[in-house]
Order: sequence, then C-alpha cells, then structure tokens
Amino acid sequence: MLQTSHHPMLNVAIKAARAAGALINRASLDLEALRINTKSPNDFVTEVDHAAEGVIIETLLGAYPDHGILAEESGRTRGAKHSEFVWIIDPLDGTTNFIHGLPMYCVSIALAHRGVVQQAVVYDPTRNDLFYATKGRGAFLNDRRLRVSKRTRMSDALIGTGFPFRRGDNFKRYVKMFEEVMQQCAGLRRPGAAALDLCYVAAGYYDAFFETGLQPWDVAAGSLIVTEAGGLIGNFTGEADFLHQREVVAGNPKIYGQLVTMLAPYTRVIKEEDAAAAPASEPAAATEAEAAPVARKRAPVRIKKDEKANDAPL
Repeated sequence: MLQTSHHPMLNVAIKAARAAGALINRASLDLEALRINTKSPNDFVTEVDHAAEGVIIETLLGAYPDHGILAEESGRTRGAKHSEFVWIIDPLDGTTNFIHGLPMYCVSIALAHRGVVQQAVVYDPTRNDLFYATKGRGAFLNDRRLRVSKRTRMSDALIGTGFPFRRGDNFKRYVKMFEEVMQQCAGLRRPGAAALDLCYVAAGYYDAFFETGLQPWDVAAGSLIVTEAGGLIGNFTGEADFLHQREVVAGNPKIYGQLVTMLAPYTRVIKEEDAAAAPASEPAAATEAEAAPVARKRAPVRIKKDEKANDAPL
C-alpha cells in the first residue's frame, strides 16, 4: 500500500516493485514453461527478467519521463541519457534461485541523484516483504523500523556472502578468504540474492555481508537500506567506492570493522586483467554507471520437457 507519508519518488518505486513482483509470482506457478537465456556460464536471464524490467521502467518513466535508467538487462537504452536522476534497477535478483523454484529472490530499485542513492526499494514477492528507505528518513520492513544487530564479537556473528561462479574469479584466493572468515564467525550463509542479503543486514538477521563480482544494480538499493538502519557499507578496505568496484562489505559498525580488517588483504580479488581476459559473453566490471555493459546473450532454451529444442527465441 502506498502511503502519503512516503516521499513521492519512493511511492512510485514501491508501485513499480509490486507490479514486477506480481508478474514474477504468476510466472513462478509454471516454471517449466520459462524460456531461459545464458548470458555467461552460470549467469541466466529469463523472459520474466525482461518482462519485470519492462513494467518497472514503464512505471518509473510514466511518472518521471526526464529521469535516466540503468537496468541490468537493458543497460542505459531507456530514459534520459544525461539526467541527474538515475533509477538503478535489478528486476529479478536471484534468477538462478527463481528458475529452480527456490524462493529466495527479489526486485531491487534505487534512485540516485548525482551519484548518491536517495530512494531504495527491495521487494521479496514470495513473502510479500517490502524493504524500503529514503535518505535521512530511516529504513523499514513493511511498517517496522529496521536497525542493524548489536552483536560485537565476530565469534557470535552470522555473516552472509556470495560464492564465485564466473570464469575469471580467483577461486584459490576465495577459498583462503572464506576459510579465514569461517574460522572466526558463528556461521556463513549464501542464499543467492545480494539485494536481499543487504536487507538482512539492515534487519539484523545477519551481522554482516560480503561479496565480490557485484554490479551497481545488485547493491544500490540495499546499500541505502543498510546505512539508514545504522549499518556501514564499503569496499574491502572500508572505502565508499563499492558501487563500481565489484566488492562490498556491510554490517553493524562493530562487526563491519572487524570484517574489513580480515578482508582488506583480499581487496580487488577480481583483477582488472582477469576481467579483460574474460570471454566476450561475460559481463566486464563497470567502472562508471554509463559504461555498464549489456552482456551478449546466447540462444535461448526452454526447460519445458515436452517442448522442442528449436523453439523460437524471445
């Protein structure tokens, strides 16, 4: 439900997220009928991603036609190219979970003004959970104010993360990083949707979260929700350029500081030369929002068992 107490731009983002969530929920009832493209090994996009992104963009530009758009599937092809306002959109974060029927995925929408995130919505359609924040006004889950956890000892901390899955990821270094963190915390979790992971930090479910290889649309909304809930977020050395550096750590202030100390030696795990050497079909690191790539997609396939393999593409 939209509220008059919300910022008008946040209300529009909530409307867009709920519309996309309704579409995703309908599609989840018949997963075998989905058509799936492979953007790169272990990196999928479905017709639902495209449809959800379309309804989000239509809703946002219907209200603010002069705003820019940075979206995972369509890049910057829509909206005003040089607007100070840019909507950063991930229509379905956790696509791999979605196509397997694992109910851990979400819609993520953020609005940045001159590069600073001002509005944020992350919607979990499987639970009807709406996380949202306006800069300076706090973070909320539905109507409940969010605060990060109060744990101070790493040995008590539950930490979320993401595992490497693309060629070019430094797996040996990842293993060392995971080994070090796992031995010092109470447990590691990897649900598979970074936007939700960040919201779980804001809600206090996790004490911290870290991952590499993320794009701006994966973390933009969640980053504001974390900070408005009293948490900290940065790159592995604690600096604020995480949005385009492809590494992020977030947490309550005490655990965040300890985790940064542990992760600092592993900063830039994904080397620039690795990204440059990756095949053309893999997404490269985005150093600027305007340069965010639209990955080349392979031919789509159906996962419906009784369909022919040569069905027409999307």
